[in-house]
Amino acid sequence: MDILSSQANLAGYRAVIEGAYHLDRIFPLLMTAAGTVTPAKVLIFGVGVAGLQAIATAKRLGAVVEATDVRPETKEQVESLGGKFIEVKGVEVGSEGGYAKEASEEYRKAQREAVNQSLAKSDLVITTALVPGKKAPVLIDDEQLALMKNGSVIIDMAAEQGGNCSQSKPGEIISVNGVKIVGSVNMPAAVSGNASDLFARNIWELLKLIGPKGQIELDEKDEIVDGCLITHQGKIRKSDS
Repeated sequence: MDILSSQANLAGYRAVIEGAYHLDRIFPLLMTAAGTVTPAKVLIFGVGVAGLQAIATAKRLGAVVEATDVRPETKEQVESLGGKFIEVKGVEVGSEGGYAKEASEEYRKAQREAVNQSLAKSDLVITTALVPGKKAPVLIDDEQLALMKNGSVIIDMAAEQGGNCSQSKPGEIISVNGVKIVGSVNMPAAVSGNASDLFARNIWELLKLIGPKGQIELDEKDEIVDGCLITHQGKIRKSDS
């Protein structure tokens, strides 16, 4: 029933494919008669569903992958997929309800210092960090952009919510100091066949929950049903005020 996860999974995959398309080099190591081609370096900000799929896809294509996240518990997940986790020591943010909490200024400063060295060496950077209900945090500012290599690519998956990169523009591809920045919009639509199939299954499973016998039966004690109800039987159950 988790639409966010089913669509983010596809978006993470598509982000790597999009990055490979815009990059001027291949991902895997090649040893040829004409010389050795070193593997591409990929850096991923945010190890949620999309980030994990991006790590897995980039590794399958032969890239060297690093990732960072405000949640220290994601380190094991990154390493299980063959990636290297960039730790921000001494300052932790953690998660709430499966989502990352909003990071403090102290954490952002520490994270910036930890990732800058990797950022300067990366060929492809994919940013996936979102905070529910708020503007996406800026993880790559103008000063950090200046550190990046000419010809490198940023795929900003948070562009619609303000962007993780300070220069991102939703739905546009721009170049800043030789760095190509792709402001991704609706990534799952690029793999619409799978996106539609998974979305349909999500809706079907929800309908089976609220109408198990062909009729709507709203069990207010069920966590998922309760989360969906805005009003019920003339009462406002959830309000922004």
